[in-house]
Amino acid sequence: MTTSQTRLQTKMQSAASAPRWGDGLLLVGTIAVLWQLASWGIGGTVLPTPLRTLQQVGVELTDEEFLGHLTETGLAFGVALCISLLGGISLGILLGARRLAGDVFEPLLIALYSIPKISLYPVVLLMFGLGISAKIAFGAIHGIIPMVIFTMTAVRNIRPVYLRAIRTHRLTAWQGAIHVLIPATVPEIVAGLRIAFSLTLLGTLLGEMFASQRGIGHLLMRAIDRNDAPTIMALSLMLFLFATIVSLCLLQWDRRLRRAS
Repeated sequence: MTTSQTRLQTKMQSAASAPRWGDGLLLVGTIAVLWQLASWGIGGTVLPTPLRTLQQVGVELTDEEFLGHLTETGLAFGVALCISLLGGISLGILLGARRLAGDVFEPLLIALYSIPKISLYPVVLLMFGLGISAKIAFGAIHGIIPMVIFTMTAVRNIRPVYLRAIRTHRLTAWQGAIHVLIPATVPEIVAGLRIAFSLTLLGTLLGEMFASQRGIGHLLMRAIDRNDAPTIMALSLMLFLFATIVSLCLLQWDRRLRRAS
């Protein structure tokens, strides 16, 4: 490819990305305007304005205790997400490669996934106590099942040529999973990761909102008990921005993988 062609391709990509940024800014502006109008209509004591919420975000970030709560939530969420990914991918590959086992366990996983997880929280507390282990377990419960289902479906739909390659090269089950199955199913695994990320974060926060003395969820529950609307909106906004940024990054990764495949 010549230099002129490279420059032309770069300009075309920049031109294509410009409308996306414009649409994003338009969406953000629309949400801000609607938020402001709703605050005027309902009242600032019930729904703080965007400016008041941003001011409260600054107050929370400069609070000495906030970093400790943020660290607690980050640690619990990170461990729970790792458990969801490793456990979900491993179990999904196993069930996907063994069709009979997958046919048996898939209805059970779907049924378990449909159960409101909050009903299992007393059992989690009895098993893990009131510490960080309960929050990790509750977050992992939310995220592991989507990873299992997405990975299992991806392995089932894998091209037969990959399975023949495993048999031809006489790879062990572990070698076949590492070198063939996982690379071939990465786009579907990333799609499952997007769902597992959101649900694991939700489960971790729910675990902190009940029977916990640390974490962002605990701060949110304390603000609800005190009817502290600015703090509720500030914490919700920070969680929303964090989840949105990570989800957009995962979505871009998913799109690149699917274009490459």
